Amino acid sequence: MKTIRIFDTTLRDGEQAAGINLNVEEKLEIAQQLARLQVDVIEAGFAVVSPGDFQGIKLIAEKVKGPAVCSLARAVPRDIERAWEAVKSAERPYIHTFIGTSPIHMEHKLRKNPDEVVQMAMAAVKQAAKLCPEVEFSAEDATRSEWDFLCRIFGEVIKAGATVLNIADTVGYSAPEEFGRLVRYVKENTPGIEKAVLSVHCHNDLGMAVANSLAAVSSGADQVECTINGLGERAGNAALEEVVMALRTRKEYFQAEAAGVVTEQLYRTSTLVSALTGTLVQNNKAVVGANAFAHEAGIHQDGMLKNPLTYEIMTPQSIGLPSSRLVLGKHSGRHAFKERLEELGYHLEEEELYKAYERFLEVADKKKEVTEMDLEALVHGELSQVEDVFTLEYFHVASGNSTIPTATVRVKNGSRVMQEAACGDGPVDAVYRAVERITGLALTLKEYNIKAVTGGKDALGEVAVRVECGGRSYGGRGVSTDVIEASARAYMNAVNKIAREQTPQ
Repeated sequence: MKTIRIFDTTLRDGEQAAGINLNVEEKLEIAQQLARLQVDVIEAGFAVVSPGDFQGIKLIAEKVKGPAVCSLARAVPRDIERAWEAVKSAERPYIHTFIGTSPIHMEHKLRKNPDEVVQMAMAAVKQAAKLCPEVEFSAEDATRSEWDFLCRIFGEVIKAGATVLNIADTVGYSAPEEFGRLVRYVKENTPGIEKAVLSVHCHNDLGMAVANSLAAVSSGADQVECTINGLGERAGNAALEEVVMALRTRKEYFQAEAAGVVTEQLYRTSTLVSALTGTLVQNNKAVVGANAFAHEAGIHQDGMLKNPLTYEIMTPQSIGLPSSRLVLGKHSGRHAFKERLEELGYHLEEEELYKAYERFLEVADKKKEVTEMDLEALVHGELSQVEDVFTLEYFHVASGNSTIPTATVRVKNGSRVMQEAACGDGPVDAVYRAVERITGLALTLKEYNIKAVTGGKDALGEVAVRVECGGRSYGGRGVSTDVIEASARAYMNAVNKIAREQTPQ
């Protein structure tokens, strides 16, 4: 059984998705969870892009053990130098350099002829190989490139020291059978290919990223590049959890598996990434969606009661999701609360546990039952909070079908207490306008998403917002049984990220 390497690019390509902007601490938290998941490579960012990206990669390289820690770099000397500076302290440093190889990229983006592109690729790989033991070369837009040219440039970078070659379907153009043929052609026609790991990186523009990745595995690929929840540019990347569980569930068919991945950490990783990026996972998402192991139809329920295999090809436990839902209430103690969180995979520091428990008691006073899904939402609501510059002390709203929605909000900033009132198109808009008056921040609300964590009239509402300030995007998240309070918490979470970034350290 062939073992497929899993290269996770959530912190690089995933963060490039519109509206996602992780801070250094959030990147480290995700990287530590990816290490628990035991991916082979963590692409932690693009070091030359910004000081923040560089610091995030460097911190991950210093703190995270197990997986290789990688930085992306264009095929230019400064990028390679900066990437090495960021990853050199890693247990397994890894540099990933790339250049466009399709006629449209070479002519219109690079303005280089094919010979010049080959020379640039070779020079970049040689430079990286002198610094780093693991060097990956990617042919950007490979699926729209001439196949013989791909084999030529791959052969040259192998001579220059590349240890991994990547066929990138950068624009999600390929179809599975076609992509499989390309992988086979590269394997059969690239000189020295036996010396390198062959990787694939598929985008989801036509909804075929996972299918293309699996077709590549069937055709001889050794490594798949993917992201948690399929995050990424435009329509995203191949979803890691789908690739891994497809290989596990159908390993006899593929004759391959991602044997190193601890699949029981998949659900925990998915929920963490969703919370910190502010990107909600759709209910019908394969493997990790809320409905992935839910059964409503009577025929299905009957079959499940007789034998779960009738309608489930995977067990919830295989991705780290308990089949039963433990219910906690306001009489549950902190010890039981901590024990249950640890069973769910959450190991909180004492201060984090205290904050999460206090929020749990607040919710338990309002809800008859607190389920595991509620617990996860509460924990993420606390862990996603940055250190408060502004603390929401109080809000009051007045609204109705014949009343102008009005909100009064009181916020604490250090020892200062500030209060403002504002009108809006609705109660949430009024609260947000009042917060803007208090903080003095010019904010533009770009996205607002709300969902019920569980069913019932007393369900927790989970709100994710995306705001813009000064040309940058910030996410915020809030949870409460009151959707207006959840909305206020989400907005304050985003405001505090902006304020913390603007506050001199």
